Amino acid sequence: MTQVNALLEGFDNLVEAGLLRRLGAAFARFITSLGPTPAPLALACALLSELEGRGHSCLKLDELAADPCALMGWTREQWDALLDRSGPLPPDAGAWCTALAACEQVWVVGAEEHRQPLVLDCDRLYLRRYWRNETLVARQAASRATRLREVDAARVRQWLDLLFDAGQPGMQADGPDWQKIACAIAVRSSFSIITGGPGTGKTYTVARLLALLFALAEEPERLRIALAAPTGKAAARLKQSIDDALGGLVARVGTALPLAGLAARLPAAGTLHSLLGARPDTRALRHHAGNPLEVDVLIVDEASMVHLEMMAALLDALPPTTMLILLGDKDQLASVEAGAVLGDLCFDAQAGRYTPASAQYVLAASGQITPAAIAGTLAATIAASGDALAQQTVMLRKSRRFGGPIGALATAVNDGDALAAAACLRAREDAALRWLEPARQTDLLGLAIDGRAGAEGGYRAYLALLRQMPPAGDAAAYEAWVKTVLLAFDTFRILCAVREGEWGVAGINQAIEQRLEREGLIRRRGEWYTGRPVMVTRNDHGVGVFNGDIGIVLPDLARADSQRVYFLNGDAVRSVLATRLAAVETAYAMTVHKSQGSEFRHVAMVLPHEAGQVVARELVYTGITRAREFFTLVTPAVAVLEAAVVRKTQRASGLRVLLGELAEKQQPA
Repeated sequence: MTQVNALLEGFDNLVEAGLLRRLGAAFARFITSLGPTPAPLALACALLSELEGRGHSCLKLDELAADPCALMGWTREQWDALLDRSGPLPPDAGAWCTALAACEQVWVVGAEEHRQPLVLDCDRLYLRRYWRNETLVARQAASRATRLREVDAARVRQWLDLLFDAGQPGMQADGPDWQKIACAIAVRSSFSIITGGPGTGKTYTVARLLALLFALAEEPERLRIALAAPTGKAAARLKQSIDDALGGLVARVGTALPLAGLAARLPAAGTLHSLLGARPDTRALRHHAGNPLEVDVLIVDEASMVHLEMMAALLDALPPTTMLILLGDKDQLASVEAGAVLGDLCFDAQAGRYTPASAQYVLAASGQITPAAIAGTLAATIAASGDALAQQTVMLRKSRRFGGPIGALATAVNDGDALAAAACLRAREDAALRWLEPARQTDLLGLAIDGRAGAEGGYRAYLALLRQMPPAGDAAAYEAWVKTVLLAFDTFRILCAVREGEWGVAGINQAIEQRLEREGLIRRRGEWYTGRPVMVTRNDHGVGVFNGDIGIVLPDLARADSQRVYFLNGDAVRSVLATRLAAVETAYAMTVHKSQGSEFRHVAMVLPHEAGQVVARELVYTGITRAREFFTLVTPAVAVLEAAVVRKTQRASGLRVLLGELAEKQQPA
């Protein structure tokens, strides 16, 4: 048996052990079918495919050479079992590059290409599709950031002083008004990023940016604006938040701008899939470089959830003149699919790195002085003078929602301070935080049904409303009741780090259903029982539901023997016949990933017995920041919190490197 065949058998063993995706083993076999394949190439292919499934866009050969066990999360024994089959491997990254560059299935960037499936760019190995997407995002972002619009800074200042509290020129005692700075920067750019944690006012800011754009436009009624987000729920929240913020501005601007009429012309927000014209059963999109979007301004919320392929498709479909504004929290969980695009684009946004020219423009357009610690001296910023993207990125720093215990906990976790996080959770001065540790599943079930001391109101609250269904025939009363039920359910949610097991989504949903039935709060008579909360798991354009939408099963007003699933879109209730929903799952508990873009009055986050590769700082931070008033952490093992907080997820990517290389090329000679 050859080394490669032995290695392929070893991959099958790893698949059976749950350490390697079946796709990884299959991809390695596919590569061997294309030509002579040395063992290092077969191994690299399997690892690359596995890492792509974990969200990485490439395999960094220096990390592979330095510590393959840490890279893959395998034991030394498991790695040595592969080495017994593969034989000696290249000793360092340079040797790995040399070995892979000699393979006919690999294209080395800069050399003659023959559509090889693998790409070697410096010391990074890619699947061609991910290399192409990463390169497109880097080039488009860098190019758009250099494309500045001519604006009258004095006129921008006049409008910003009207849209915000004018205050005194310069820097306030508690720092500059970063929201005002964000508007000044974004209004002249074709590509800008506004990042910040929960409660920092990202949509509040962008509503004022829209008002500013209306004010500066020669024909504001002809301004084509699109609002989008990765999920239907996030899109609905974006539109509602902007509508509310614009409504509050009408009195402030008075007759200076017909803002009410202009705001009424804003379209409904949609998902990125629908914006780009996704079609079922194909990766092809209706809009692309050859058929671009017809839009002047595009605002994308929850950009941390946008994966690499989607961001590449979005940038490819935008005309050069379109203004793109990305909103998101760079510290939140990255997308489920490969890439951490927002995190890569603004990974050091807190540093600012503004040039003197940018600082001067900000002062002229907003009256705000960028702090010296951020703007830096002239000598410190010369190196960054070509980094146009940094000049178009603003981090909002003042949270108006998280000033109390939840904010302190989120900050401690984001800083990687496990001791401070534990101290926040164990402090009993405020009912906002609690830590059930070590917890049993029965503790969680009690919390799920009735809440806890100081934060009462689990799922019993919304289930009690089911007994208050209005009489048949009163459609208005029925819709009002449905809305009340949906809003009551949305006050509390259980968020899980993992899907499987006793402490995963599947196990907890099953246990909650059983407990609710024993207590007589639900009556399960098949899959579609009254009161069942469900989450849509796949886009279905035919019935108008999207991945991540959450609804509740209730009787059909028109037919007593039928069940419908009711959803809340902003203030509007809509419904779908239950039997028409082919891809749903019970949603008493959901993953932290699926909760992004949502907020709940009380969040109970569940961590498993052990903090594996998935349970890391970003996940805990994201779960905490879904809570508005109360947060409860449930852990069967105390040590899992510390292990999660100290582990920071680093997705392998070449995007930062590519952006740095493009920034150097942009610098004047």
